[in-house]
Amino acid sequence: MSRRLKQGAVAFVVVIAAAQLVRPERSNPATDVKRTIQAHAGTASGLVAVLDRSCRDCHSNETVWPWYTQIAPASWLMAYGVTEGRKAVNFSEWAAYPPQMQRMLLSASCQDVSDGTMPGVYSLLRPDTGLSPQDIETICAAARQAEAHPAGVSQ
Repeated sequence: MSRRLKQGAVAFVVVIAAAQLVRPERSNPATDVKRTIQAHAGTASGLVAVLDRSCRDCHSNETVWPWYTQIAPASWLMAYGVTEGRKAVNFSEWAAYPPQMQRMLLSASCQDVSDGTMPGVYSLLRPDTGLSPQDIETICAAARQAEAHPAGVSQ
């Protein structure tokens, strides 16, 4: 092995080891169950089950942090994805959105799952988060239902 290659390998190992010292915030804020989409949408449509399986980790306060989220750079990517996902829509804070925003968020969710934007590359790491055509239809049916009833996704 050439000297330059050995130096490069040592530098790479040092950088990866040093990266482990940079720990992103990995928290799950407290959740008031009465404010969640589960409390407002009910379970009859199946929407809650789809959201819980496929969307929870990035779009709720109930993120499951798998073992690989302890290792940089995966830890950074997951923390960033969760932060951005919660900013986009947080199903644990559903009651905080006005009815018009709830309808818009469900419509955007339908669009995102229909065009394959969501759940995105995360489904490569967690295949169980992938969406079947039936799952996509469940989300889109909830969006259509919300549009048909302007009071929002509440019961």
